[in-house]
Amino acid sequence: MEEGKRGTILITNDDGIDAPGLRALVDSLVNSNLFNIFVSAPDSEKSAVSHSITWLHPVAVKQVHIHGTVASFAVSGTPADCTSLGISKALFPIIPDLVVSGINKGSNCGYHIVYSGTVAGAREAFFNDIPSISISYDWVEGKSNPHDFSLAAQVCIPIINAVLVEIKNQSYPGRCFLNIDVPNSVANHKNFCQVKPCLLE
Repeated sequence: MEEGKRGTILITNDDGIDAPGLRALVDSLVNSNLFNIFVSAPDSEKSAVSHSITWLHPVAVKQVHIHGTVASFAVSGTPADCTSLGISKALFPIIPDLVVSGINKGSNCGYHIVYSGTVAGAREAFFNDIPSISISYDWVEGKSNPHDFSLAAQVCIPIINAVLVEIKNQSYPGRCFLNIDVPNSVANHKNFCQVKPCLLE
């Protein structure tokens, strides 16, 4: 990432391009006026598809309008397909500085990481040596509401910005990607805790 250049972010998810989590994330990133935003996301919900890819039939793409983005496409494939297309220059003229997958409706920690299409969207970028983040919100039926996604997005903006600063400074660590789980009642939580995945006994 060149000095003085705005960070370029590719957004994907597994809940679909019209999901409130993705739209809240895009809105928050656009409103920060710090980044150039591209979107390549499934045209319908693709939850819990893990890292599956489309192999035996063509993947269809359709350009859609999402306010504030440079360009956005709805993709008939999986989250991994969406990331693969988004970083390939097949849809966009650039390779993003960072891929962010989410915000997922529901937490993705423990064994859920293995099954999650949201995490796979970030992991596909990682496999291609592009820094990435997956973001999930601990949605609770009957308690959570769509506005919570906006709060979750806002608390993640400083992390996203910090990652891009490290990328620009060439100090971002390789061989890893971030999986962020935002707790419910996010307004009542003030700090982040960094942990490593592990097996349950």
